Amino acid sequence: MSYLVLARKYRPRRFDQLVGQEHVVRALTHALEQQRLHHAYLFTGTRGVGKTTLSRILAKALNCMGADGQGGITATPCGVCEACTAIDAGRFVDYVEMDAASNRGVEEMTSLLDKAVYAPSAARFKVYMIDEVHMLSNHAFNAMLKTLEEPPPHLKFILATTDPQKVPVTVLSRCLQFNLKQMPPAHIVEHLAQILPEENVGFEPNALRLLAQAAQGSMRDALSLTDQAIAYAAGQVTEASVRAMLGAVDTGYVIQLLEAIQAEDAARAMLLAEQMATQSLSLSTALQELALLLQRIALTQKVPDALPDDLPEADSIRRLAQQFDPEEVQLHYQIALTGRQDLPLAPDEWAGLTMTLLRMLAFRPTRLSTAAATTQTAATSVALNALRKPAPLLAPRNVSTVVAPKVETELDFNGDWTVLVDELDIKGLARELARQSELIRYENKTFYLRVANTALTQAAQLDKLAEALSQRLGVVVKVRTELGGVHQTVAARDDASARQRQQEAEQAFMNAPVVKTLIEKYGAKVVPGSIKPMESPS
Repeated sequence: MSYLVLARKYRPRRFDQLVGQEHVVRALTHALEQQRLHHAYLFTGTRGVGKTTLSRILAKALNCMGADGQGGITATPCGVCEACTAIDAGRFVDYVEMDAASNRGVEEMTSLLDKAVYAPSAARFKVYMIDEVHMLSNHAFNAMLKTLEEPPPHLKFILATTDPQKVPVTVLSRCLQFNLKQMPPAHIVEHLAQILPEENVGFEPNALRLLAQAAQGSMRDALSLTDQAIAYAAGQVTEASVRAMLGAVDTGYVIQLLEAIQAEDAARAMLLAEQMATQSLSLSTALQELALLLQRIALTQKVPDALPDDLPEADSIRRLAQQFDPEEVQLHYQIALTGRQDLPLAPDEWAGLTMTLLRMLAFRPTRLSTAAATTQTAATSVALNALRKPAPLLAPRNVSTVVAPKVETELDFNGDWTVLVDELDIKGLARELARQSELIRYENKTFYLRVANTALTQAAQLDKLAEALSQRLGVVVKVRTELGGVHQTVAARDDASARQRQQEAEQAFMNAPVVKTLIEKYGAKVVPGSIKPMESPS
């Protein structure tokens, strides 16, 4: 007997077997139980999340005859009647699956719709399932619109797509749309843990986590990778075999890399990178794992209880969270993301990885004395902003320190925030943050601002504003924000000035003798919004 791959063998055949799509199952179940049936359904979602599977289950629910042949529309298809077994086997004459990727023309669509007027041969409903519907041509979409809006009573449409943005709005408006979610890794792990014992295959929990992560939200991909892992490991799915198959990086390596960076041991970091390269591990994946580890460290520092206790590296993460300053973690995370993004531009992956590690060592904020501690955040800000600019040639780092900007004792600032903002050399969202914020107070070389728009309070904008203020004042300063109503802002001042100039322009125009004559004698009317103040000369 030929082997049936796991993705087909364990394809759900009932609504209650679907994993991770409870919101869709609930809506369809209630509709079927209450007999509130729409004539067209649209399932959207990435690959391998169950669009085609859900279509087949819905087709069975509409056409199930029950084990005794007396059943009706149901949310729990029997699975044994002729309609259920034939749909599962792909031979039910009244259930038609069409792949729009290879049948995208108007001729194929017209041929399909010509048959729609005829009653089903052996079913309650004809069900047309069109997969990857966004691939249809414009003419094909136009051909199906009328039938899609008012189909015969015996016809149901089920459309599926991975790219709903490409589906015309005229089609979307005629369908009930359901967005299928990507599978969370925990759901994939749980599902694989149920399947493998039935296959008499042993496994290690960490191996399933790796497979779930590599599947990127697709249950079908997870099952296909599991098939590959079983073959690769000759029956026993272990963490070591899955890592070798995927080229995945052992978390132990990235933990040791961070420990080397913490100890400022460049030689150790280079040795670990060389070991990973020697084992033909994916260095891009190494940077991905490094960023993930840093994210978990940052999370542990702020919300310790959020770290799952069942993570094998949980103890190491908690230890590193105590050793690194939060600013360091944020800086290293940004460097890891930038290094992975720039990897295709590097001479090779080895060079890209090593330069990323060296950058972490070069830009690492120094542990400062108490007297200079107020400059630490600003030094981190300078380093982060340096990453966003074209990379300069880095001078060799003498096992030493990053020189912090000089801190002055007096500020060239009279307390008028609006005047100071006008003097800043700043653009983009950071400029809007300065214009739309209100100064609460200034103390300990920190500007405390109140902002009404939370979108302007991202770390990148705060860093840019702090840098511009530091350059203007000649002193390293920090910026902190809180949400709330604002009044005395540059934006409010400018808006008030603009309104004043608009009123003066309208008044001057309406008082002009020629305008008065036109209005009084000829009934002329001023078009609303047409009066604009003249720009002041620069």
